[in-house]
Amino acid sequence: QVQLVESGGGLVQAGGSLRLSCTATGSIFGINVMGWYRQAPGKQRELVATITSGGSTNYADSVKGRFTISRDNAKNTVYLQMNSLKPEDTAVYYCNAAQTWGRARDYWGQGTQVTVSS
Repeated sequence: QVQLVESGGGLVQAGGSLRLSCTATGSIFGINVMGWYRQAPGKQRELVATITSGGSTNYADSVKGRFTISRDNAKNTVYLQMNSLKPEDTAVYYCNAAQTWGRARDYWGQGTQVTVSS
């Protein structure tokens, strides 16, 4: 099992910034992709950004140029720097850790609320 602990959510005005953190513990050997997803009220969970153990990144079109995902492999931590936040970024943000090779598996954090006021 892998445990994911998220932090950094909160309330911010439009145009502001927040940084989310997610630390993975437990059976993390083999986890090769970590990322952030979000779910707004009444909507499906959607991908925000992912990063591989090699550093390759992928972003949703809606956040490109505003959000940056990074990771510290030594700390088993992934970060999401969110700049120029918009009210439509308001959602619960979930950290995900996945092993996409061999015996595939993935895990989710408990979620952290991000609210952007206009």
